[in-house]
Amino acid sequence: MTEHITTPFDAESTAADVVAGIDLTGRRAVVTGAASGIGVETARALASAGAEVTLAVRDTAAGQRVADEIGGTARVARLDLADQASVAAFVAGWDGPLHILVNNAGVMATPETRTPEGWELQFATNHLGHFALTNGLHRFLAVEGARVVSVSSAAHLMSPVVFDDIHFTERPYDPWAAYGQSKTANVLFAVAGTKRWAADGITVNALMPGGIMTNLQRHVDPDAMRSMIEDAGAEGFRLKTPEQGAATSVLLATSPLLDGVGGRYFEDCREALPNDGNMVSGVAAYALDPETATRLWEVTEQTLAR
Repeated sequence: MTEHITTPFDAESTAADVVAGIDLTGRRAVVTGAASGIGVETARALASAGAEVTLAVRDTAAGQRVADEIGGTARVARLDLADQASVAAFVAGWDGPLHILVNNAGVMATPETRTPEGWELQFATNHLGHFALTNGLHRFLAVEGARVVSVSSAAHLMSPVVFDDIHFTERPYDPWAAYGQSKTANVLFAVAGTKRWAADGITVNALMPGGIMTNLQRHVDPDAMRSMIEDAGAEGFRLKTPEQGAATSVLLATSPLLDGVGGRYFEDCREALPNDGNMVSGVAAYALDPETATRLWEVTEQTLAR
């Protein structure tokens, strides 16, 4: 591992700050979950720099409202990451080079829910859906080299991937443990994806956007969320605006400072340090372990092939 990466930006920076002066004319981008929250601001920043942005969303009417507001070449396509047929349809509808893929969509702390395949919903949406999407688009990402951005969370510190029971068929369902392992999977995907696709000029990085109150928290009681933050020992922890929350995603998608950089986890617009035991910052060693990343890739391929 080379030296720890810092940038001129920080927790206060916005997506507009980090993309200022960058020209994305002629570049094509996809942002999943771009109809709300930080996805909107991610898409807005990319479009403002001249990129042709596709908003990949479940609710196409909401997505169209965002696209109309953003203007330019923003377009909308339907994508439900929990539905493998929807992922396949999105891939089948894509043509031509793809330069930026921001795997931003996600669900958090949902009640116990299973897909028709029997997969736990959070893992199915946050990891399996994005894995299938990115692999399906691989040939387009490889045309001119691309950046893939995997939106993870400090919640990855809540759980490694529990390979013996990923889908909670043997253990009691815990919404936060399920969310945590799906977010760990997002980081491991960046590690393995960068290794596998380096020869194609594709890099994959993961990130923690910060604490932002968006529609993502719709299954979480606000008082419970505040208590969790306090219990985590997060002194001085401050919520971000959606514009600030999108900054690290946009940095990883666009900044020349990160040319050729992959397989890493960032927070507050810089590479995260190893976690020191708190539950709100830093990266867990198990999330960056290359052997675990390879194992997850293989298990995921086997799961999706069934």
